[in-house]
Amino acid sequence: MTEKIKSFLFENKTLRQTVVKNVFWLFSGQMIGRLLRAAVVVYAARILGAEGWGAFSYALSLAAFLSIFSDIGINALITKEAVKKPELKNRYLATAFFIKLGLLAIIVATAALFADRLAAVKEAAALMPLIILVFAFDSLRDLGAAVARANEKMELEAGIGIFTNAAIVACGFAFLFFDQTAFALAAAYAVGSGAGLAAAAYLLRENFQNLRRNFDRSLVKPIMLSAWPFGLMGVMGALMINTDILMLGWLRSAAEVGYYSAAQKPVQLLYVLPTLLATSVFPALSRFAKDGNKKAAEKTLGETLGVVLLLAVPLAAGGVLFGNEIINLLFGDSYAAAAASFKLLMLTVLIVFPFAVIGNAIFAYDRQKQFLGFVALGAGGNFVFNLLLIPRFGIEGAAAATIITQLISNGYLWIKMKKISDVRVFSRLKKILPASALALAAAVFLKQTGAGLPAVIAFTALFYFALLYLWKEEILLKTAGIFLVFFQKTR
Repeated sequence: MTEKIKSFLFENKTLRQTVVKNVFWLFSGQMIGRLLRAAVVVYAARILGAEGWGAFSYALSLAAFLSIFSDIGINALITKEAVKKPELKNRYLATAFFIKLGLLAIIVATAALFADRLAAVKEAAALMPLIILVFAFDSLRDLGAAVARANEKMELEAGIGIFTNAAIVACGFAFLFFDQTAFALAAAYAVGSGAGLAAAAYLLRENFQNLRRNFDRSLVKPIMLSAWPFGLMGVMGALMINTDILMLGWLRSAAEVGYYSAAQKPVQLLYVLPTLLATSVFPALSRFAKDGNKKAAEKTLGETLGVVLLLAVPLAAGGVLFGNEIINLLFGDSYAAAAASFKLLMLTVLIVFPFAVIGNAIFAYDRQKQFLGFVALGAGGNFVFNLLLIPRFGIEGAAAATIITQLISNGYLWIKMKKISDVRVFSRLKKILPASALALAAAVFLKQTGAGLPAVIAFTALFYFALLYLWKEEILLKTAGIFLVFFQKTR
């Protein structure tokens, strides 16, 4: 049985088994890693207070905003081209590596020269050198992740991610024990991220041999021209997450940045779920699109959307219903001001989950240029609505601006997707909506009896999935069927 489990989790056999295996590893790596990091985030937010945590969050967002220009879609391009042209994988990888090094050098130099002018929150300026170093390490490590994804070996990516976050957590607790400052936390992030890069370099060393020899100058221009549309999705994500923080720093206070960052963190953790699933099916979608197998592509896309909607609806509703209790459980009474923003941001789950999948599908169909309008609407809309709403409504205005912008930009993306593929979303909600309503009604009843929030969440999740199973929800049964067949074979 042990050998069969190893075979299931470490070998690529059938399409569904490979997708499930990839989802398992990506989910395990990301969720375990992020839950580990969440521990130090909650601890640091409590230790540093809203103002200190706000300064660190502002520096992190500013560095993330600058670092989006270090990738410009290169990682996604490597995954896509390695699947379509495996004979050119080494040349693409070597050339992309040196392009990324050049872009990183420019960004690091820019940040070093203009850190004081860029940081509207004064306390964040001293943190910028360390935070920029964190994103330089992360950017290079992500290139290794792209190689693992191209080989559909997500188990390597998962291992590297868990190790990196464990290192950050260990350093975070240790550094904050001796020095309870934002600078100590930034140093912990830098050391942990550097350790993760070293681990990636070691585990993927065979893929990074002979980089200088495989570098192909003739590929620089094609990579840059092909990659930038891929980068638009990353730019959009970075803008939506970081513009709110940056503008709050410009227009309000460090404490409000801290409250808003606390509201964002749990929601951003949830955003990982559709991204993992979309990443897992991306190689398969790319192959189907390349081979002209429209039926297989639409089936894979439809089933993937079914899975993310099955998760999105109860998560969003539960977040709105129990927002106050969740913030209090995670961050304590001192962060009660973050609850309203958290509830608003939880509504974005209904938008982000399906469109994370749709965005990857557009890439697979080689329609990346469709993202030009998407990014323009997203970036411009987020800036304008933040400018209008933050001065009057503060962090709640920033959350509302995010919802409005996502509705507009993703509505545009939906129109473009319908022209590519006849994908259907709303028809998949027939059983999900009533099951969510009944599960949440049960949660409210349990809450009134005095049950603790963790127990309420656990029971509600079990009740929800039990209902879907009894009602024979197709997506749930198909996903469960893969594991059932596997475990029957291992007896």
